[in-house]
Parts: sequence; structure tokens; C-alpha cells
Amino acid sequence: MKLLLKALKVSFVMLLICGIIYPLGMTAISQVLFPKQANGSIALYNEKPVGSELLGQAFTDVRFFHGRVSAYNYNTYSQADTKPDANGKVAYTGVGSGSANLAPSNPALVERVKNDIDAFLKANPGVKKEDIPTDLLTSSGSGLDPNISPKAAQVEIPAISTATGISEEDLEKIVKNNTEGRTFGIFGEPRVNILKVNLEIAKILKISI
Repeated sequence: MKLLLKALKVSFVMLLICGIIYPLGMTAISQVLFPKQANGSIALYNEKPVGSELLGQAFTDVRFFHGRVSAYNYNTYSQADTKPDANGKVAYTGVGSGSANLAPSNPALVERVKNDIDAFLKANPGVKKEDIPTDLLTSSGSGLDPNISPKAAQVEIPAISTATGISEEDLEKIVKNNTEGRTFGIFGEPRVNILKVNLEIAKILKISI
């Protein structure tokens, strides 16, 4: 009984420390020191939340920059996904985050890339096929990356300038203002946050979101 009592005391103390004190303490510290990051780095437009700076979105409007191939809808499902199968079980098999991991020889990947190239060239008539940056045709490891390379952003500027009436010089400034360098100066590559760039364009055009 003494051993059992001691074990219960240790379990209770550890539960108190690890399950209550530590989580609440870290939450309090993060809310004080890093409130924006702790709450998901939510981007606001006219005081309305429109997305997270950490997650990619699908932009289809020709006036906006387009990002990488994204699994932005990874946690969505339709009513059909909830219907039971022949065995009466409901198994959600919808899309998930992450790369599709298709081999270069996979016909599905080849077809998808071909369609993306055709769509990009149609939207950006001044760009040659060989000048399309690779990151505009591929997804990141997570499939949720909100960034593109500065080169990819530069390629899109002429078409967006034509669609919006915003000068290429002003668009270049917007891109530059929203370009992040390597993390700590050594990790990763310079990157442009598409959501931030597009929100600046929306403000200039006074678009209601």
C-alpha cells in the first residue's frame, strides 16, 4: 500500500506539472512575448481575419500573385466523404497536407505539370516556358508553403501590372517589402509571402474581401 500510495503521489505531481502548470505557463509566456505567433500569425484586412501568414491559399484572381501548388484545402471534406461503404464504415479519404510524392515518371504528375504550365503561359503571355521558376510548378514538403521565390514573383509582375493598373515599379516595391531573407542569415532561401503581397494589392485597389 505504501508503494501504491507513493506511485499515486508521483503520478499526481507529474500530471499537475506536465499536464497543467507547464502548458498554462508556456501559453501565458507565448501570449505575452509572441501574441501574434501564438495565435496563428493571422493576417487582417480591414480588421477582418483573412488567413494565416504561415499557410498558402489559392488565389485565382488575375490581379493577384499566384503561389505554389498547395494543399490549402487539406482538412476539408464533402458530404459524400461521410457516407458509409459496403461494410457500413465511414472512412474519410479526402485530401491531406503534404506532398503527393509522385515519381517524375508518373503520368498524373506529368499531366498536372503540363496543365499548370499551359495555364501559367496563358495568364502570363510575355513569359517563355523555360523561364517559369520551378517553385511555381511544384509543392513544398508540407504542401502548405505560403511563399514563392523572388524570381517567381518577378515573373508574375508584368501580367499583374496589366490587370491592376499598378505600375511594375510599385509592384516590385511591394514584393521587396514582403521578401524575407534566409533565417538567421544561413537557413533556407529568400522568399516572398504571397498573402502579404496580395493584401497590399487589395488595399491599393480597395477590394472588399
